Amino acid sequence: MTDELRARPRAVKQSGHDAAASPTLARIVDVLVRTIAPLALALAAGGGILAALGADPFAFYADVVVLGTQGNGLQQSLTAMAPLLLVALGLIVAFRAGLWNLGYGGGYVLAAAVVAGIAPDVCAALPYPVALLVLALTAVAVGAGLGLVPATLKAYRGTNEVITSLMMSFIAMSLANLLIRGVFKDPGISQPQTRVLDLGLMLPYIPGTRVHIGFAIALLLVIAAHFVLKKSALGLKIDVVGANPAAARHAGIDVRRVTVAVFVVSTALIALAAFVDMLGLWGYSRAEWNPGYGDKILPLVFLARLSPLGSIPRVGLYSVLATGGTIAAQRAGVSVDVLSVIVALVLFFMVAIEALGTRLNLGRSYLRRGLFSRRGSGGVGNGGGEV
Repeated sequence: MTDELRARPRAVKQSGHDAAASPTLARIVDVLVRTIAPLALALAAGGGILAALGADPFAFYADVVVLGTQGNGLQQSLTAMAPLLLVALGLIVAFRAGLWNLGYGGGYVLAAAVVAGIAPDVCAALPYPVALLVLALTAVAVGAGLGLVPATLKAYRGTNEVITSLMMSFIAMSLANLLIRGVFKDPGISQPQTRVLDLGLMLPYIPGTRVHIGFAIALLLVIAAHFVLKKSALGLKIDVVGANPAAARHAGIDVRRVTVAVFVVSTALIALAAFVDMLGLWGYSRAEWNPGYGDKILPLVFLARLSPLGSIPRVGLYSVLATGGTIAAQRAGVSVDVLSVIVALVLFFMVAIEALGTRLNLGRSYLRRGLFSRRGSGGVGNGGGEV
């Protein structure tokens, strides 16, 4: 009996150890299957495409790493991260609330056209710090205005925000082209573009680097958003609305107000990315120009599981690929479009792993439940179902 009593605590301790080990094993499987596998498979498939084009995939990827992380290449990668982090954050905020904000292209392009178009006059008329603040607020106002239309229709009429955000994006892109070809056109250049902002009026560099302060601003906003979404009552409300609007209403949450606020903030952050990019890197905007940041970042946002902090290394990886990959593609004698193919392959393998992993219960889904459907929630507005 004494030996049995002595053995019992060991059994209890071993049982507790197994229970603790199970979540650890699940996390390892989740990281391997859901995070590493899509990237590894995309790089492997991209290597196959490079080999088929006659290039050495190992030399190509080696050039990408060296050119994107060493010396001036690292600073270029960090500079490229600034607008990408803000676009990713804007998408994360909307997706966590169960809202598909697909108007990111128009929000960025219109804000870029307006900021670049008025920047020379604003900087000439106001003290430099005030001018930067005015331009930043202008970009935010442009984005907020674009987001207000689909947000209001979603909140009060239950209209599908995918359709309305895409429509607003198309309108915004067309308006941006009209402005650049019209009132904002540089009269001294035949090609339709805005006036080029003087280098002395661009965003200042972080001391000791050639990386502008837009990167620091973006990084701080991502960190602040992480704590708001994870630690605050507002973040909890957003997650509850995203998971189940009906349950959110039952809990006393104003779903309409949250929907409008989240959508407006989402588009405003994407427009702020245009301010950072125009005054940090480009200094002007051209007609028919669209860097397509949202399309490139979208797979990485879901790969980060809609985590602001989780988006930082994913965006960093893409920035290294884009920075080093441009020169690496030239050295390999292939088109830079191969970089877009690799990003598309990441999305493809994420979809395949989502289907297989969900069936075999391998890790958490990339998509939150609220992003699939609002069925059974009664819609956001009084009308019930979506239009």
